[in-house]
Amino acid sequence: MGKAPITDVPSGVIPDGRPAAPHGLQVLAVTGLPEFRPGDDLAGAIAAAAPWIVDGDVLVVTSKAVSKTEGRLVRSPTDPGAREEFRRHLIDTETVRLVAQMGRTKIVENRLGIIAAAAGVDASNVRLDEIALLPEDPDASAAGLVREFAARGRRIGVVITDTQGRAWRNGVTDVAIGAAGVRVLEDHRGGVDDFGNELVVTQVGLGDEIAAAGDLVKGKLAGVPVAVIRGLDAPGVPEDGPAPSDHLAAALLRPYEEDLFRLGTDLSIAQGRKEAVLLRRTVRQFTGERVDDAVLARCIGIALTAPAPHHTRPVRFVLVREHRQALLQAMAAQWESDLAGDGWDDERIARRTARGQILNEATEVVIPFVTGEGRHDYPDDRRRQAERTMFTVAGGAAVQALLVALAAEGIGSAWISSTIFAPVVVRSVLSLPEDWEPLGAIGIGHPHESLSARPPFDPADGMLIR
Repeated sequence: MGKAPITDVPSGVIPDGRPAAPHGLQVLAVTGLPEFRPGDDLAGAIAAAAPWIVDGDVLVVTSKAVSKTEGRLVRSPTDPGAREEFRRHLIDTETVRLVAQMGRTKIVENRLGIIAAAAGVDASNVRLDEIALLPEDPDASAAGLVREFAARGRRIGVVITDTQGRAWRNGVTDVAIGAAGVRVLEDHRGGVDDFGNELVVTQVGLGDEIAAAGDLVKGKLAGVPVAVIRGLDAPGVPEDGPAPSDHLAAALLRPYEEDLFRLGTDLSIAQGRKEAVLLRRTVRQFTGERVDDAVLARCIGIALTAPAPHHTRPVRFVLVREHRQALLQAMAAQWESDLAGDGWDDERIARRTARGQILNEATEVVIPFVTGEGRHDYPDDRRRQAERTMFTVAGGAAVQALLVALAAEGIGSAWISSTIFAPVVVRSVLSLPEDWEPLGAIGIGHPHESLSARPPFDPADGMLIR
């Protein structure tokens, strides 16, 4: 197939394809592209919109355009809260390793080996009922575009990009996640600079530089998903044999065992776990946003690892939903009766009970119990009381573990002692055995204000040495 004539060349482009300035580069936007949908011909649309593309040009294509045409769109709820929760579910699905987390923001390694926020799962620049995943194999997608243009008589390179933040620096930039037909990693190791110094570790991430350059004309809100870099003289894909490894974006991914910061990453996770303990605080105001059942179950599973006597598992957590209103009303009635028995008048009782609305306003209510499972029945009161205390302490350890696990997920909680004062009422409403002792109640929900770590107390205030 012969080369198509070069027409409609953007301003500043010399018709024979040479850059306007000697030894320079041009970055050109490809405008007039449609809103891509699954099954669309991406290469054909680019070729039609930019017939001025010439041999050696490099197409810089946003991954979103590739994902759309390859059908990497997932149907999503349109309610904002439900959509965000579904997005987080997709992030967990695409994640193979948690690298770092602060609040609900996760930096993870995804299935492609890319380390980025949210595993590349993106709800921007798509319809409100869809969420986009990254292409399944961006290098293969890039190679496909190179071959499509080769069939049209054009020798080009392709870099597929995604937007990422960078450690220790503000702002996001585009990076290469797929490539073909152009070198993306230039290795200067073993070379000598002008001063006679041998370069030992220098490798240049050309793919990321190309991606960032292309984004200068694509932008985040301009609706331009494709740019052309002219002046690199991309070699294209070889007709026979595999592509050189430094032409694949996979070459830009540093293996975990070679990562100079992996120890810092591991320590940051440990530090994050320590911080979660300090994030735990009593939250009294919740947004009303639904708490993911899977997250709640995961936190309860963590809590159940708390130590317990005699190799038993005496702690149970009851998620109260169907009987929640009945339970809270019965407990309120018990509370009012107790206060009246203490000689309080109706006005004082009303003021006091009005302050105890946290469980009513929480998104979920969980009641921890310690059962009689595995408890020894000693013949004397001293050891019977010690046994009871021991099991209560085990229950308290599990409660604290749950509160900390929730805080690590960015979820607020409030431990309320109320059920301890109404055990018979609680067991009756929830139809539970008589040896189940409630250890308060936990109001759970997304906090109205983000959790923030507080400094630990001075141990001198609560630590004695004898």
